[in-house]
Amino acid sequence: MTTFPMPADEAEARAVQDALRAEVVLDETGPPPGTGRVTGVDVAYDEERDVVVAAAVVLDAATLDVVAEATARGRVSFPYVPGLLAFREIPTVLAALERLPVGPELVVCDGYGLAHPRRFGLASHLGVLTGLPVIGVAKNPFTFRHERPGPRRGDFSPLLDGEEEVGRALRTQDGTKPVFVSVGHRTSLDNACAHTLALARDFRQPETTRRADALCRSALREALA
Repeated sequence: MTTFPMPADEAEARAVQDALRAEVVLDETGPPPGTGRVTGVDVAYDEERDVVVAAAVVLDAATLDVVAEATARGRVSFPYVPGLLAFREIPTVLAALERLPVGPELVVCDGYGLAHPRRFGLASHLGVLTGLPVIGVAKNPFTFRHERPGPRRGDFSPLLDGEEEVGRALRTQDGTKPVFVSVGHRTSLDNACAHTLALARDFRQPETTRRADALCRSALREALA
């Protein structure tokens, strides 16, 4: 796992993004949906107490049963800057991943990969640092435009920056709001969408995100108690 370079300021953070973006792998399909293990990661903060907690939850991709889980606690070590959120989250996420007793295999982030103004969101950043296939599944689009996808599960529309497709608005359940899927590292967009649908059997969000979100919120409450 590559060490995480913590920048001193915004300018240095953007330089780190520029350097690491060149290492993103976009010509691999990634593991097939419904096989192996899939890991969800998420982060919860308490800004007043300067505490951040990350959770990593490993699911069996076929059954969606929990295989392993881990949490890590840290300090918020970088200010909030739009487009540079990864620098606040990744150190603690990496710590949670390292505590897992099994390999995480494919990782699903509650965030963006290529669907990022600098084409290097959390999912891409985490993928480059770990070498793992990573996808981003966000609740909302960043700054990109999209048409409303059809109303049925599996319907999608391109997430566009000009004419470039940077992700997809994907309907995971009939009649619900779409989620926004983008490639992070070592996966294709088609495969990222297929994984998202396989993980969102009953709810709008992938089960990986739901489980990781619940775990990190619980761990934050315990850390502040």
